[in-house]
Amino acid sequence: MELKIKQRIEQLTKLLNRYNHEYYVLDSPTVPDVEYDRLFHELRKIEEAYPELLSAHSPTQRVGARPLGSFSQISHSVPMLSLANAFSLEELVSFNKRALDKLPEETLVNIAYVCEPKLDGLAVSLRYERGKLIYAATRGDGYVGENITENCKTIKSIPLTLQGEQYPEICEVRGEVFMPIHGFETLNLQQRNLGGKTFANP
Repeated sequence: MELKIKQRIEQLTKLLNRYNHEYYVLDSPTVPDVEYDRLFHELRKIEEAYPELLSAHSPTQRVGARPLGSFSQISHSVPMLSLANAFSLEELVSFNKRALDKLPEETLVNIAYVCEPKLDGLAVSLRYERGKLIYAATRGDGYVGENITENCKTIKSIPLTLQGEQYPEICEVRGEVFMPIHGFETLNLQQRNLGGKTFANP
């Protein structure tokens, strides 16, 4: 009986993670909200009945998660360094020269650069082991950051488990957590309505 329950939990978890990815990352849901809610409710009921089978990586552990206000520290396995800035054409030309000087001559045939807007948010490192999110950490001083795993679990586009079968044993993903302007305006409106402090920028 417990084996069947475990299998159903795994099945529901896989489905809900897929639907989350389709909705929050791809912006292309394949099931109506009512079907997602039905499956989510079923999983939560099973976990309530069998709390010993509850996993920290379950989709039910994301919704309504309470962000932590104080954080423990995490040492980065590889230093998490910041990007350098260039504020003039001369600095850009100098960067290009330094980059080319470090490359083998045979690779210098078709060098191209790609530019993209800079998202100014919070640099975060996500560490996955065997496909499961182990922790999320800020950059900190580049060597030691703060453990913000519970806070990152509230971000629906961050998977708690990786999809597919071909992911590496250990996978670290580094990027920027940012708040869109619309979300920022909504937050400030809520703050004003509650008589709280508004924020200067997102």
